[in-house]
Parts: sequence; C-alpha cells; structure tokens
Amino acid sequence: MSSIGPFSVAFGFAFVLALASIANGEKVSSALDFKVKSINGDEVDLGDYRGKVLLIVNVASKCGLTPQYEQLQAMYKKYEPQGFAVLAFPCNQFGQQEPGTPDEIKQFCKVNYGVTFPLFAKIEVNGDGAAPLYKYLTSLDVQPAGSGKISWNFEKFVIGRNGQVVARFAPRTKPDDPELVRVIEAELAKK
Repeated sequence: MSSIGPFSVAFGFAFVLALASIANGEKVSSALDFKVKSINGDEVDLGDYRGKVLLIVNVASKCGLTPQYEQLQAMYKKYEPQGFAVLAFPCNQFGQQEPGTPDEIKQFCKVNYGVTFPLFAKIEVNGDGAAPLYKYLTSLDVQPAGSGKISWNFEKFVIGRNGQVVARFAPRTKPDDPELVRVIEAELAKK
C-alpha cells in the first residue's frame, strides 16, 4: 500500500474544487457568475450586482421563520444606500411551506412585510434539481455554518462586493443578529 503525500492530497482537493466550480460548462469563480430568473420570469445576471454586498436567502411564506422578512426588509432599507441588497429565493422544499404562485408570493411579501428587495423565481436549493447558484453556494465551506445541504428556510449567505461568499448563517440566525450584522458592515466598509 502506498502512502499519499500532502502534495497529492492538495492536488486532488484542488482538482475536485475545479470540477465543482463548473456550471453549465462555464468556469465559476464567484456567486456573480450565475443567471437566475426574477419572480416575474425575467433573466437576471447576478454579475449586475458586482460592487454590492449581498445577502442571499431561501425564503418561504408559511414557515415559523417567515417573520424574518420584516428584519430582512429593515436591513435592506438601512444598508441599501451603502450598496447592499437582499436577494430572496422562494423554495417549497421544506415542509411545502412555499406553495404559492409568483403573484401570490409577491402579494404576500408586499402586504405583510412591505418587501421591496428583489424576489426571484421559486427554486430548489437541495438535491439533483437544485439551482446551479445553490449547488455552488452549498459546495463552499464558509463559516459559521460550513458547507453542505441547506437545512431549512431562511438560510443566509453573505456575498462580498467581489462576488466571493464570505459567510453562511443557519436559518434561525435572525437578520439582525449581531454577528451577521458585523459581517455585512465589515463587507460594506470595503470599497
């Protein structure tokens, strides 16, 4: 039996990462390398958000965590002038808690929480049908939550101005949690 040296392990790991960073035949180097659909069905190039700090969240209208919409909207309103955006991706994979149509989701968010941040088309975030953006996000080992499958509605990813994922927070971490706010403010301070 031969032993595997540190160089071989590092090379193998780099190779696996390179393979994992390919989506739709294109090299992916940041969260801004994806195109997604808005809740209205329009194609959105996330590259248009280059230079902004983003909070990407999978959301649901009938979840015990749904009141986080209020804090997400407050955060968006407070930090948007500094180059911040919340990008919300409805998902029905957890307890069927987002059964609505695009119009129902938009109406719910507007009427109940005054949401003005961008909403996107309903997607899957786990499994073979997961959106390419989420396959990329969940492949990265970022703290404090680490890598792996999305555990529930309202899991949060902080994306720096350069498109790099800088933090991942568990669903129960509220948008106004001091650690989450600290990470966002630190990224906003970078020009």
